[in-house]
Amino acid sequence: MTSPAYPAARPRRLRRDPFTRALVREHSLQASDLILPVFIHEGENRVDAVASMPGVSRQSLDHLLRTAEQCVELGVPVIALFPVIDAALKTPDGAEALNPDGLVPRAVRALKQRFPQLGVLTDVALDPFTSHGQDGVIDESGYIINDTTVEILARQALTQSEAGVDIVAPSDMMDGRIGAIRQALEAAGHIHTRIMAYSAKYASSFYGPFRDAVGSAGNLGKADKKTYQMDPGNSDEALREVALDLAEGADMVMVKPGLPYLDIVRRVKDEFRVPTFAYQVSGEYAMVKAAAANGWLDHDAVMLESLLAFKRAGADGVLSYFALDAARLLKKG
Repeated sequence: MTSPAYPAARPRRLRRDPFTRALVREHSLQASDLILPVFIHEGENRVDAVASMPGVSRQSLDHLLRTAEQCVELGVPVIALFPVIDAALKTPDGAEALNPDGLVPRAVRALKQRFPQLGVLTDVALDPFTSHGQDGVIDESGYIINDTTVEILARQALTQSEAGVDIVAPSDMMDGRIGAIRQALEAAGHIHTRIMAYSAKYASSFYGPFRDAVGSAGNLGKADKKTYQMDPGNSDEALREVALDLAEGADMVMVKPGLPYLDIVRRVKDEFRVPTFAYQVSGEYAMVKAAAANGWLDHDAVMLESLLAFKRAGADGVLSYFALDAARLLKKG
């Protein structure tokens, strides 16, 4: 593409005043672009702050309903549930994930009964339920047994779907789990349950506060997840992972983390042209909060700018702990 040279071309003309900037703006952020991740735990009237994530808490189900009401009022269309499981219920195989009366299925039923118009997304992964903190069943050497884990994940997704969840989101990165989950859902008649696959989930150092929040950090100890989550140095591999998940029946795909991987978001969107999401993870959130608390950044301006960056990179939506705060600001205009 050729453009006229200066002075015929003066790009600043289109930046002269607010109405012109608004007129030619290429991307915008709306509350409907956001998904709110929420940490839930047992009990009543319990709200426990997550120290490494200022403003975020673990909530009992009664408080979860209040949070969900805020989502509805502010136009945030989906709430994502992440459970904090009692240590006494954690086992090497994460069997509690299959309990139809467990924390997650009960939360789903409560949300859908009270707010049927609010989308509910659930995490399909075993790490909140395993005593070792890994996302699957391990062998004697500590290696995740892929196919055994996939069988459990398919049953976990089915348990969640039977509770009435709208979207299951497998975050484990096991090979073949999307196909197994899709097959299980179809066989059980749950043809409307959507799958948002964590297709390009990297073995990132940005997950620390999340693991504190769900209580898996202590179980994981000094171990890591590099044998199943992606190497941060890889980009082409992400496209292969996305292609496999789509072929196996994923309806939507996700890149995680977010801001450090915007190049992956753009490549995925350009290559596949499917609904593409990104997760602004706990470490990204915590960094903004810490910098703002020290007076180094304008909290609200940086929050909105970071979320807009996802849209510009090609994301159709963003999972963000900022969702409610951002929605409030957007509502004010």
